This record gives sequence, C-alpha cells and structure tokens, in this order.
Amino acid sequence: MDTQTQTPAYAVAYLRDVDFGDKIVDYLQRIDATLAPFGGRFLVHGGKLVPAEGTWDGDLVVIAFPDLTAVQSWYDSPGYQEILPLRTTNSTSIAAMVEGVPAGYRAVDGLADLLQQSAQAQAQAQPQP
Repeated sequence: MDTQTQTPAYAVAYLRDVDFGDKIVDYLQRIDATLAPFGGRFLVHGGKLVPAEGTWDGDLVVIAFPDLTAVQSWYDSPGYQEILPLRTTNSTSIAAMVEGVPAGYRAVDGLADLLQQSAQAQAQAQPQP
C-alpha cells in the first residue's frame, strides 16, 4: 500500500513582523490560484491564537494538501516561486512542509517506529570497541 498518496501533508508557516503593504496584498490576492492545481486549501490563516506554552508573537498559517508530493510540488511550482518573495521580503517568517497522519491514527500507532529509531540512534552513539 502506498501510504504517501493516502496521507495528507501540510505547509506550515509562522509569520512575524509582517509589513502589510501593497506587496503582501498582492501575495494574498495571488496565492489561492497557486494552491488550486495541487489540491491545497487553507486550514489556518492567521486566526485568533491562544498561547498555551511559550511566546507566540506572530501569525500561524496551515495549508492542507493531499500528500507530501503535492505540497512539495506546489512550493516548487513556478507560480508560487514567483510570488514567494512578496512574502519573504515583507515579513520575518519560517516555513516547513510536514507529512500528516492517516485518518484514524493514534499516537500509539507510531510508537514502535519511534522506539526502533531511538534504539538505533543510541546504538550509533555508543563508542565502538
């Protein structure tokens, strides 16, 4: 089974110090057209944020895609790359693409993999005799 095509993925950005001028307006007017061919849709777009831990001094953006290939293809697309500087030169931001989990996923479902990865990392960190 190919889980990548069945597992959603997300573009996540944390924006601070946004210079809300003509260039950001242009970016916002054009981004939806870049998302559509890749099945992207906004889940969070600067909505009210209630901090639970740490300092949050910016806006969160989360865009859902059908899978990791789709989000990577969108980000690298000529249409998005053309407007990207409108955001990056007019805000302080960090962004990432992250694979989600399939419907019905529970934390315990990934536990065996996490334990195996931890054991491998510990074994590699051990000095060899």
